Amino acid sequence: MTTNIDAAAERLLGAHADGVPCAPVRDLITTADDAYAVQDRLTERWLGDGRRLAGRKIGLTSRAVQEQLGVDSPDFGMLFADMAVPDGAEIPPGAVLQPRAEAEVALVLEHDLTHERHTVADVIRATAFALPAIEVVGSRVRDWDITLADTVADNASSGLFVLGSRPVPLKDVDLRLCGMVMERRGEQVSTGTGAACLGHPLNAALWLADTLVRVGRPLRAGDTVLTGALGPVVPAAPGDVFEARIDGLGDVRAAFGKEAR
Repeated sequence: MTTNIDAAAERLLGAHADGVPCAPVRDLITTADDAYAVQDRLTERWLGDGRRLAGRKIGLTSRAVQEQLGVDSPDFGMLFADMAVPDGAEIPPGAVLQPRAEAEVALVLEHDLTHERHTVADVIRATAFALPAIEVVGSRVRDWDITLADTVADNASSGLFVLGSRPVPLKDVDLRLCGMVMERRGEQVSTGTGAACLGHPLNAALWLADTLVRVGRPLRAGDTVLTGALGPVVPAAPGDVFEARIDGLGDVRAAFGKEAR
């Protein structure tokens, strides 16, 4: 199986390097444990290349998407510092393969979360502030033809992320009831609330904190946590500009550059 894990990692790394989506990796791996082993291979390779770990993303927080992939829990992936895009800055064409945009609540930590089992109070106490975010997800797997094994191995289909610039303390916002509207070039394309994210974005963060302690990569002070989509994910094309507004948190923009003529 180690050989298969290495082969799956190399297939995905090749897609990263070449900018050409690859075949799914589920012919090489089948279990979630194997998929996370592939993700670990990618993470160690990238850390060795000098990339800096800046946080984590949570995926599969929607019950509908979980049912589609036949799972009953979220997944997670790594956020690296070079994945962060300033609010409204242009994202170059091809920077993310098969990009899609989704609006999320981001939490930025000021304390480590290293207990074997955390409480919501632990997460609140560890959080410095919240920000609105747009995650630009992407898939190195051709045509988004993914199962759970494919997306987990592919770093939870991570791409880039854009954070708003006005930090909001948790005491000043109700993350469960906050409404979200995302527009593309002024047209409404996605709506939702914090309750769509495992019932509350803090529930997602709690799941992540406990899970990462078990796998030996606990959340640390300074980490950014993307807690999961508040509404439907939307395909992105060159020239698209997305603006997400989240009640109590403000707005954030993701702008996709046009293809060169």
